[in-house]
Amino acid sequence: MQFIPGNNRHQTYFSTLDEQVTADNSVRLIDAFIDKLDMQRLGFTGIVHKSEGRPPYAPSVLLKLYLYGYLNKIRSSRKLEKEAYRNIEL
Repeated sequence: MQFIPGNNRHQTYFSTLDEQVTADNSVRLIDAFIDKLDMQRLGFTGIVHKSEGRPPYAPSVLLKLYLYGYLNKIRSSRKLEKEAYRNIEL
Protein backbone atom coordinates (compact mmCIF):
# COMPACT_ATOMS: atom_id res chain seq x y z
CA MET A 1 0.00 0.00 0.00
CA GLN A 2 1.35 3.39 -1.00
CA PHE A 3 1.13 6.33 1.37
CA ILE A 4 0.66 9.93 0.39
CA PRO A 5 3.94 11.66 1.17
CA GLY A 6 3.89 14.72 3.40
CA ASN A 7 5.23 18.12 2.43
CA ASN A 8 8.89 18.85 2.89
CA ARG A 9 8.91 21.51 5.60
CA HIS A 10 12.50 22.49 4.95
CA GLN A 11 11.67 24.23 1.67
CA THR A 12 11.51 27.98 1.55
CA TYR A 13 8.30 29.43 0.19
CA PHE A 14 7.80 33.14 -0.27
CA SER A 15 4.37 34.66 -0.71
CA THR A 16 2.72 37.95 0.02
CA LEU A 17 -0.21 38.48 2.34
CA ASP A 18 -2.21 39.55 -0.69
CA GLU A 19 -1.78 36.05 -2.15
CA GLN A 20 -2.88 34.36 1.08
CA VAL A 21 -6.13 36.32 1.56
CA THR A 22 -8.93 35.37 -0.83
CA ALA A 23 -10.39 37.96 -3.16
CA ASP A 24 -13.87 37.77 -1.60
CA ASN A 25 -12.68 38.12 2.01
CA SER A 26 -14.38 40.81 4.10
CA VAL A 27 -11.04 42.28 5.19
CA ARG A 28 -10.54 43.61 1.66
CA LEU A 29 -13.83 45.53 1.89
CA ILE A 30 -12.93 46.89 5.34
CA ASP A 31 -9.49 47.95 4.12
CA ALA A 32 -10.85 49.73 1.03
CA PHE A 33 -13.67 51.41 2.99
CA ILE A 34 -11.46 52.82 5.76
CA ASP A 35 -8.82 53.96 3.26
CA LYS A 36 -11.48 56.06 1.50
CA LEU A 37 -12.54 57.83 4.71
CA ASP A 38 -11.19 61.29 5.52
CA MET A 39 -9.84 60.64 9.01
CA GLN A 40 -9.16 64.34 9.67
CA ARG A 41 -12.74 65.22 8.88
CA LEU A 42 -13.91 62.53 11.29
CA GLY A 43 -12.03 64.22 14.13
CA PHE A 44 -8.73 62.37 14.21
CA THR A 45 -6.66 65.57 14.17
CA GLY A 46 -4.84 67.62 16.74
CA ILE A 47 -3.44 64.60 18.52
CA VAL A 48 -0.24 65.46 20.41
CA HIS A 49 2.19 62.56 20.77
CA LYS A 50 4.72 62.31 23.56
CA SER A 51 8.34 61.85 22.58
CA GLU A 52 9.00 59.00 25.00
CA GLY A 53 7.59 55.51 24.77
CA ARG A 54 6.37 53.53 21.83
CA PRO A 55 4.60 55.46 19.06
CA PRO A 56 0.85 54.84 18.79
CA TYR A 57 -0.87 52.93 15.99
CA ALA A 58 -2.54 54.93 13.26
CA PRO A 59 -6.24 55.56 13.95
CA SER A 60 -7.19 54.05 10.59
CA VAL A 61 -5.47 50.76 11.50
CA LEU A 62 -7.31 50.58 14.82
CA LEU A 63 -10.62 51.39 13.12
CA LYS A 64 -10.05 48.54 10.63
CA LEU A 65 -9.36 46.18 13.51
CA TYR A 66 -12.46 47.33 15.38
CA LEU A 67 -14.69 46.87 12.32
CA TYR A 68 -13.27 43.41 11.74
CA GLY A 69 -14.11 42.49 15.32
CA TYR A 70 -17.61 43.92 14.99
CA LEU A 71 -18.35 41.99 11.80
CA ASN A 72 -16.99 38.75 13.28
CA LYS A 73 -18.71 39.16 16.67
CA ILE A 74 -15.48 39.66 18.59
CA ARG A 75 -16.24 42.27 21.24
CA SER A 76 -13.41 41.72 23.72
CA SER A 77 -10.15 43.56 23.06
CA ARG A 78 -8.23 40.58 24.44
CA LYS A 79 -9.99 38.18 22.08
CA LEU A 80 -9.38 40.60 19.22
CA GLU A 81 -5.67 40.71 20.09
CA LYS A 82 -5.55 36.91 20.13
CA GLU A 83 -7.33 36.79 16.77
CA ALA A 84 -4.85 39.25 15.29
CA TYR A 85 -1.95 36.97 16.24
CA ARG A 86 -3.69 33.81 15.04
CA ASN A 87 -5.46 34.95 11.88
CA ILE A 88 -3.29 35.93 8.95
CA GLU A 89 -6.02 37.94 7.21
CA LEU A 90 -5.75 40.64 9.85
